[in-house]
Amino acid sequence: MYRLGALLIGYLFGGVQSAILCGKLKGIDIRTQGSGNAGTTNTIRVLGKKAGFLVLLIDILKAIIAIYVAKLLFSPNHPDATILIAFYSGIGAVLGHSFPLFFHFKGGKGIATTAGTLIGIDYRLFLIGAALFLITFAITRIVSISSLIMTASIPIMIIIFYSGKGNIGIEAMVLSLLVTGFTFYRHKANIKRLIEGNEARLTSKK
Repeated sequence: MYRLGALLIGYLFGGVQSAILCGKLKGIDIRTQGSGNAGTTNTIRVLGKKAGFLVLLIDILKAIIAIYVAKLLFSPNHPDATILIAFYSGIGAVLGHSFPLFFHFKGGKGIATTAGTLIGIDYRLFLIGAALFLITFAITRIVSISSLIMTASIPIMIIIFYSGKGNIGIEAMVLSLLVTGFTFYRHKANIKRLIEGNEARLTSKK
């Protein structure tokens, strides 16, 4: 029961679409501008760095808050399943961000929300994932490949830190694979452009 409850809590928080709301304040629909993605990178391109930073912050925080609320509600009765509660609410937040109920199920790709999920699960996961993202971005200046490498590392980190947790560790591994697979699915167009050598770079000026 806590799995479904955590997933639902995450979905509701994830549905807070900061990029779309920031765009509406400027009188535009961010989903019709630039790449059409309701996320940080497209917000930077369309609305500028300040708006992009605000979107990034909100999209990270909504996952952290969702996980906190889910833990508050379910951890007292399921103290051994804290990581799973965090995972399910984080996944719910990513799904809510990507398919928001109140915005016609058209949202972003969920990278910032995934980063927030890593913070809520285990700060070590976030630190390693963020380091991989920043190193890759510094070399390539391509957000998509940096995001893919960050999320591809999640199952490996779960093995390193949680392989000794028995069934809970196994379920956490399955969930981490789902997060990685979902990210790659949402980035399928980016992957095609990467293969073709046409993926856009985020310039130092931007």
